[in-house]
Amino acid sequence: MSNRGLVYLLALAVFLIGTVEYILSGILPIVAAELEVTTSAAGMLVTAFALAAAIGSPVVVAATIRADRRSMLLLMLALFILSSVLAYASVSYEMMLVTRIIQGLSGGTATVIAMAVATRLVEAHHRGRAIGTILIGLSSSLVLGVPLGTLVSESLGWRALFVIVGLLAVIPLLAVVLKVPSIKEQKAMTLGMQLSILRNKQIVLAVLITLLYVGGYAVLFTYITPFLQANADLSGATLSGILLLAGLCSFVGSRIGGIAADKRGPRFTIYIGLSIQAATMLLLSLSGGMIYAILPLIMLWMVGTWMTSPAQQLYLVTLVPRSPDIALSVNTSFIQFGFALGSGLGGWVISSSSVGHLGWAGLAMAVLALLLAARLFAYTRTGRTDSDESTTEPTAAKTAASS
Repeated sequence: MSNRGLVYLLALAVFLIGTVEYILSGILPIVAAELEVTTSAAGMLVTAFALAAAIGSPVVVAATIRADRRSMLLLMLALFILSSVLAYASVSYEMMLVTRIIQGLSGGTATVIAMAVATRLVEAHHRGRAIGTILIGLSSSLVLGVPLGTLVSESLGWRALFVIVGLLAVIPLLAVVLKVPSIKEQKAMTLGMQLSILRNKQIVLAVLITLLYVGGYAVLFTYITPFLQANADLSGATLSGILLLAGLCSFVGSRIGGIAADKRGPRFTIYIGLSIQAATMLLLSLSGGMIYAILPLIMLWMVGTWMTSPAQQLYLVTLVPRSPDIALSVNTSFIQFGFALGSGLGGWVISSSSVGHLGWAGLAMAVLALLLAARLFAYTRTGRTDSDESTTEPTAAKTAASS
């Protein structure tokens, strides 16, 4: 097995972790009914995973920074597999909530370590591609994992999904055991180093934009199944098809966003992506439940939201050209915080009003992200980093393009 093959198997592990994180979004009504809780309470299972990954993963990575990365990856993958068994055996909502916390902590930490290990398995000039491969595994969980999981749950039951994922996760676990050498960090990236960049006002504004636009996305995506079913009587197969198409639109959005960020710059692309996200949220809220209007709007919403992601990450690289890995690590945590915030807010909206009002909550967060983007870009135009960005942005763009 070549090292490139190992990187693909690490991407498989991240794909499975992402599938477990997002899978409940497609089957919330089923989970809620079996656990005898409300849909909003079931949505907290998504929030618990995201919070555990956002808060726990950086702490675990920093606390074990001098430990062998291979050993830590094995431990986290083993815990993740064990949590899949626990999910199958969870007989109560409370037990499932604890299981989701374990999944988020182990899965989130494994994802971060998998990226670090992948960069050590390839030549220096291929490290960007290795990280890109790992991230494709994560985004693929939306394209394939969620719709396929929704479809499988119709025939085998939602608990069986966790067992299937756990069994598949044994494959990358064995690959790590057999092929990954002992790896120790030569330059430790402590939690303090990660948090130190938050002293920079521009970076704080940038990661707050991440928090808001991801939160606005998660408000609706977490409850996408009850939202669609509230407007039409959809079979499991139809719903899976819609989710698959939506996932493909996220790929398209990421591709468009990357190309636009290279050619027109990240600022332009972020503005366009956030504007599309806000506009589609407004139109969804005003659609009156017409499913034939809702479906194309959902697809356009996915494109707009996901085209923001590569541009946002590229912009962060231009802000911290000497330590891009630290900036992106912090941004990853804020992505998870955004999912936690959005899924929690969406649950509150459903419990206090109705699923039809989710669009308004998403709109509010997208508009706030747009206002913060305007403030940030005005600040950088007049600040010291304006000249820095003009010199670093082309280099960063070339790096992103080669990835």
